[in-house]
Amino acid sequence: MNDAQADRLEWIRTVLDQYQGRLIRFAARITGDIETARDVVQDTFLRLCRQDPDKTRDHLAPWLFRVCRNRALDVRKKEGPLMPLDEAALARAPGATSDPHTAVETSESARRLLAMLSDLPASQQEVLRLRFQEELSYKEISAVTSHSVSNVGVLIHTGLKQLRRRLAPVPRATEGGPSHA
Repeated sequence: MNDAQADRLEWIRTVLDQYQGRLIRFAARITGDIETARDVVQDTFLRLCRQDPDKTRDHLAPWLFRVCRNRALDVRKKEGPLMPLDEAALARAPGATSDPHTAVETSESARRLLAMLSDLPASQQEVLRLRFQEELSYKEISAVTSHSVSNVGVLIHTGLKQLRRRLAPVPRATEGGPSHA
């Protein structure tokens, strides 16, 4: 193995370590099945291995998420609709996560927020997850989803507005208020 091959292999290992868990979580939300998601991610990395690294390095995250998303959508279309994925099961799945913020997702308030998020339209859910869970920029989200950058902004703004409204505390009746005697 020459130096160029060794460098490429090391780069792929680094990319795999950095993105595998995130991509599995992302694909599982699309396919509804963790094992199918792992297959989708494996296909994504096989495509990466066939790519010239110079053509993907400067936009690696959007490239990976776009390829993963397209493959997951193809699988979902081919296999038909699956049952919604349990977010708690996804957080516990081995290899599905590689970052510490997933521990937060298991808290009660995070479960409540995830339940509210699942009530949003699919396009809003997707862009919110890509923005806040995967930390992609609007431009990167646009590259993944094929929405314009401005449409990504509108989807995020509208989704956050709906979540804020649902999270707003419900006003309580005051004790000792006017009596109706």
